[in-house]
Amino acid sequence: MGKVTDGVLMQIDPSTIDAHPDLVSSSAELTSGQRVYFRPLRADQAAVLGAYFTGLSQATRRVYGPHPFDQETADGFCAALDSAHTLRMLAWVEEEGIERIVGYFVVEMGVRAGDRRRYEALGLTLHDETDCTLAPSVADAYQSGGLGSLMMQHLLGLLPRLGRQRMLLWGGVRADNPRAVHFYTKFGFRRVGDFEAGGTNNYDMIADL
Repeated sequence: MGKVTDGVLMQIDPSTIDAHPDLVSSSAELTSGQRVYFRPLRADQAAVLGAYFTGLSQATRRVYGPHPFDQETADGFCAALDSAHTLRMLAWVEEEGIERIVGYFVVEMGVRAGDRRRYEALGLTLHDETDCTLAPSVADAYQSGGLGSLMMQHLLGLLPRLGRQRMLLWGGVRADNPRAVHFYTKFGFRRVGDFEAGGTNNYDMIADL
């Protein structure tokens, strides 16, 4: 994914992503043997993104909900693509000649106000220029099948080339979701604080890239 010069991966200008999505695209093989492709959202994918959103179970939406998962939201995202500021990375598979989205990882290039306030209360300074914020989701049928790990590996290799040095979790992670906490810990996230939201305890976690 990109050229290497003298052992150093070449940097990518985030403003070029929408015009040249291949710069940040790749593919991998699931443990099932199925090929999965990673690429940023395109303007013509509102229908397939909406199908992904509306196909998620209520349990998945409850745990991974950075925004409404409906067709109207998908339409809005595709009408106003801006991957330089909000990278919407898709995982998709091809079945009988039809592309289907099976994973959707949002990376905000910077820090949301609510997250910033919590980190500042902990004495941790965040930087919009070099930090980013992650909100992932995986289709129910593909959970626990290795897709999330492959998507995370793709992003961990990509984000430093986009000038990012740290990644935090969008709205933290629910403390009652130990599988997710373990997943993030496996990829270098560390717990830096706790907070309550909606009657549920949550952890703030951040990783160096």
